[in-house]
Amino acid sequence: MSAMNDFARVTAGQQRGVLTASTLAFTVCFAVWTIFSIIGVKIKQDLGLNDTEFGILVATPILTGSVSRIFLGIWTDQYGGRIVYTCVMVLTAVAVWMLSTVTTYEMFLVAALGVGLAGGSFAVGIAYVSRWYDKEHQGTALGIFGIGNVGAAVTNFGAPFLLVALGWAQTAQVYAVVLLVTAALFFIFTKDDPVTRERKARREKPKSAFMQLTPLKRLQVWRFSLYYFFVFGAFVALALWLPRYYVGVYGLDITVAGMLAAAYALPGSIFRALGGYLSDRFGARAVMYWTFFASVVICFLLSYPSTEYTVQGIEGPIVFDITISLPFFVTLTVLLGFFMSLGKAAVYKHIPVYYPDNVGSVGGLVGMIGGLGGFVLPICFGVMNDLIGVWTSCFMLLFGLVAIALLWMHFAIQRMERRAAAAQLESLPELPELLELHGPDQTAALSAAKDKASKTESRGADRPASV
Repeated sequence: MSAMNDFARVTAGQQRGVLTASTLAFTVCFAVWTIFSIIGVKIKQDLGLNDTEFGILVATPILTGSVSRIFLGIWTDQYGGRIVYTCVMVLTAVAVWMLSTVTTYEMFLVAALGVGLAGGSFAVGIAYVSRWYDKEHQGTALGIFGIGNVGAAVTNFGAPFLLVALGWAQTAQVYAVVLLVTAALFFIFTKDDPVTRERKARREKPKSAFMQLTPLKRLQVWRFSLYYFFVFGAFVALALWLPRYYVGVYGLDITVAGMLAAAYALPGSIFRALGGYLSDRFGARAVMYWTFFASVVICFLLSYPSTEYTVQGIEGPIVFDITISLPFFVTLTVLLGFFMSLGKAAVYKHIPVYYPDNVGSVGGLVGMIGGLGGFVLPICFGVMNDLIGVWTSCFMLLFGLVAIALLWMHFAIQRMERRAAAAQLESLPELPELLELHGPDQTAALSAAKDKASKTESRGADRPASV
């Protein structure tokens, strides 16, 4: 059964239902995935952790959520997103409940590994949702699904109030119950995607995991992964780190710090749908340029440490300082989150187009590398704080990362354009004044004539010369 026929049997109502259920489920999963951004601050105080240990704690769920994405993506390609998505949520709910029963730092890390499965749901949802839409609408659909990143804002905004009212252990239990209920509702109100349903009807076996991994040998896939390392990995890292940053730099309490961190995470989530639409309209390449140029400027401004200068004036020393005020800092982080949301959608716009039969595996790898950014970067933030002693060192690191991504993308695009231009020149007429006579039809005819002449010449070379 062709993909066109599969889509012909899908109604608009089914598409909306699947997209709504998947987005809501991903929102809950993402809220669970970032729970340590809030309860981790309280755990840090209770256990007397330093910044490095705190960074490891909040990053551990990100590790599991990242590494599991590639496997969950492959299983989604093989068995369908409905069953894999449901199983992931159930297993994560169990791990979140167990989190409330541990007491030592080491056991917190073990429980955090299980909590991290919630992050792997992204690879499942991307593959599942993409199979319900044609290529012309996949960017918008996947952008809407990506709004589930707003779960980080839900946690940063709502969890502090639960923490104050119930304590961190009961907060974890509330999250576990909500996730379990979400899993049940998702399974009840969704169906197998058209591709999986048709394959089951034909009793066809799914592709092996080895075949699903074949596209991963292409450098292009790894370039996409670097993009996602910044636009998603750094987004998650900052969503986890900003509450701690606000408390340490500006002396805010955890409730206000959580709300301001939510102000960053909110646009970084809800505008992902806009990023998908813009990618469909103007192309993913243009959106990535917008994202990286803006991020370079913003990260440079955020990385500038509070500095005091003394100038020897005519009438004596003149002292002044350069400090980013709290309102300006919040504004910059909101703008950074906005452009990250556009970039996240643009990266995943490429995957169903280039790898339609391997969305799960390729999307899983890209998501895994991006998620690893959410694991590695908070640890780096904590280590740099301990070693360098400058709060803005985290943004210095992000500035270097996004600059590298921008340069690699730009030079890769230039190389592709040079190759395309060289290939086009080979098909142009020998005289420039005849260029307008060679439109698409004429160029195709010229190419066919050249191929025919080449074959004739080749056959003639095999025959003995006539005299």
